Amino acid sequence: MDCYHCGEECRSETLLFQEKYFCCSGCKTVFEILDSNDLSYYYDLEKSPGISPNLKEGKYDYLENTEILDKLLEFDHGNTQIVSFTIPSIHCSSCIWILENLNKLHKGIKSSQVDFPKKTIRLSFSSEELSLKNLVLLLVRIGYEPNISLDNFEKKENGIDRSLIYKLGVAGFAFGNIMFLSFPEYFEINEFWLEQFKHLFRWLMFSFSLPVVFYSGKDYFISAYKGLRSGILNIDVPIALGISVLFLRSTAEIALDLGTGFFDSLSGLVFFLLLGKFFQQKTYSFLSFERDYKSYFPIAVTRIFTEEGKTREEQIQVYKIEKGDRIIIRNEELIPMDAILIKGKAKIDYSFVTGEAEPVTKISGDKLYAGGRQQGGIIELEALKQVQQSYLTQLWSDEVFSKDKNSVFQNLTNQISKRFTYAVLSIAILSSAFWIFYDASKAWNVFTAVLIIACPCAIALAAPFTLGNILRIFGKNHLYLKDANIIEQTAEIDTVVFDKTGTITTNDRSRIEYEGIELTNEEKQLLSGSLRASNHPLSRSLYNILDKHNISTPESFTEHTGQGLETTYKDLRLKIGSPAFVNQTETIDSGVPNKKKPEKTSVYISANDQYKGCFSFHNSYRDGLAELFRRLSEDRELIILSGDNDGERERLQEIVPEGTRMFFNQKPGNKLQFIKDLQQKGRKVMMVGDGLNDAGALAQSNVGIVISEDINVFSPACDGILGAKRFKDLGKFFDLSGKAIKVIKLSFLLSLFYNLIGLGFAVSGNLMPVVAAILMPLSSISIVVFTTLMTQFISKDLKK
Repeated sequence: MDCYHCGEECRSETLLFQEKYFCCSGCKTVFEILDSNDLSYYYDLEKSPGISPNLKEGKYDYLENTEILDKLLEFDHGNTQIVSFTIPSIHCSSCIWILENLNKLHKGIKSSQVDFPKKTIRLSFSSEELSLKNLVLLLVRIGYEPNISLDNFEKKENGIDRSLIYKLGVAGFAFGNIMFLSFPEYFEINEFWLEQFKHLFRWLMFSFSLPVVFYSGKDYFISAYKGLRSGILNIDVPIALGISVLFLRSTAEIALDLGTGFFDSLSGLVFFLLLGKFFQQKTYSFLSFERDYKSYFPIAVTRIFTEEGKTREEQIQVYKIEKGDRIIIRNEELIPMDAILIKGKAKIDYSFVTGEAEPVTKISGDKLYAGGRQQGGIIELEALKQVQQSYLTQLWSDEVFSKDKNSVFQNLTNQISKRFTYAVLSIAILSSAFWIFYDASKAWNVFTAVLIIACPCAIALAAPFTLGNILRIFGKNHLYLKDANIIEQTAEIDTVVFDKTGTITTNDRSRIEYEGIELTNEEKQLLSGSLRASNHPLSRSLYNILDKHNISTPESFTEHTGQGLETTYKDLRLKIGSPAFVNQTETIDSGVPNKKKPEKTSVYISANDQYKGCFSFHNSYRDGLAELFRRLSEDRELIILSGDNDGERERLQEIVPEGTRMFFNQKPGNKLQFIKDLQQKGRKVMMVGDGLNDAGALAQSNVGIVISEDINVFSPACDGILGAKRFKDLGKFFDLSGKAIKVIKLSFLLSLFYNLIGLGFAVSGNLMPVVAAILMPLSSISIVVFTTLMTQFISKDLKK
């Protein structure tokens, strides 16, 4: 009798419970937990979930130690704790199912996310209802004991997975030997000794093929099975089918002494598929080096240091921050590393980490975690550790705040592979049906030959190699994308929406003039302190020209997104922003003339509700803007969507192409709705912004790109970050994305060419092993060479 839970054979410990047999008390306990929580339909998914628990009393008592908890927890504030574990026993879809439904087993678990390839789980839980020790015990009881190593948590080093190298080595070794043993039969050499030993050679080829099929090629069978079980015809279905037919037909041929079979083609197919995976892995490994956090997030942080007895500030890249350094975090800036709050009032938004949007208030001495975003005035922190590359990378792609744009986007490989599978099966069935009536002896031959030769390996390699190379080239040229799918989506964009300030304008060369009543010293000091705390491009530009030696740090600071700043210090209250925000009226008591329609971009100021004046900005537009807009307007609609007034409309009309639509005085909510309206009309929209007031529009758009200067404008809502100095090359990035898709399609055509030749031999009943042995690996090699050379060729213009 087999155990109902784990499937193991029941022996001496056989237990009968609810008419079900269990091999041990652990399996019975797991069943009771699932059954009592209405989760018994778990067993309908798979009969072998985790590993039967073998818990020793007191094994996890060390998890009650607060010092150890501090090392293990990624996040710990109030009622929310986050921890990640490696769970080696994760091995199937039912494992994922039960681990992502842990909240049904205990109400203290808020959420759980499984990373199947890495066999890790990230848990968010409430320490008031569930301690870390009890959380681990729960995992152990249901058969998923985590691998907890404090050394690993200290070093944060991931082990190298060499399984692909081992599989590739086995397939390569078998491929070489099988080819060697097959040569005499290729050329039909009638030599006495070769004829005497050909049966031995054939069974040796069979022996070499066994590890190729059941070890090196097993992942394709697993992937195909999971796809079919989910009702999806993925690219691995025809590959698995081809491997199976190759193996079965070849075995039948040598067993019945009909021929040598296709063991050489079989081993060659698996070898070149794995070689493609290996090159792809190397490509992305190299890519991750080029796109590490030093470049991936071109953000800086303000470090405070003392020089010649004076406190100074400098902008440096985040990776240069050391433990103990003092840094400044402004409103809307991301905290890049764990730190202690030294000075200022912190109001931290941890929604990027926990998914909870309610900001939390912190006071001096409190610990702040990486990933939080300051929502208020300027704060001073002391770094507790260096910035963590893996954490920032994880933050950008975290499902907590990033909606899956790919859910409505079907990439080329998925589209082609589904049609390819249907086509191959149809051709195999129709051609074999024809031969049944014409020459029944060839029907089975034809059916299997079609499945053998119609290999989709070239299709499987085309997109990963092409997009991987393009992603790497983009990274070298300061466009950093989340993933390769963004390239395909960029190629489909037909509408590009630009923010104005900080996006198409540069802050470095803006000329600023003040018009109005002269500000008092107290007002100037508070104005400097307020602007110092803001991250808006206009605030940063204005702060750069003001006196920085006499600064009043605001006692309260509120930044109203899309409107302005409101700050107080003692009895003085300043409003800095739009005319409506500072309550500017057409009749100003102070006698300062007021214009009904502003003629330029301006920042207005009022003190204690009395209008004082405005700073007017004479915008300097980015180099190459006119040429970029002309280039993009040839096949895309261009729109300028700005939160500023329309004072620059006439000047912009002289720069941008005729017909470019411009909308001004747009609040963040208006921008978001504008993007939605475009998408409802069937438009594919790219939003290009500065990442500050455009987060909603960036997330809503099909592709969101942030233009990055030397300040911390990292936005997890975006799909890519473009260095400001490469802004003028945005059109080239568009062109290269389109050309990359053409390269993939050409690769598909090249693959189709090989398949048509092979199918010609197969359908006619004349497929010889030597033909399959040549065509199958040749198609894979040529695709890899073709995509590599073509991506280098089409990117020449970008590199100039």
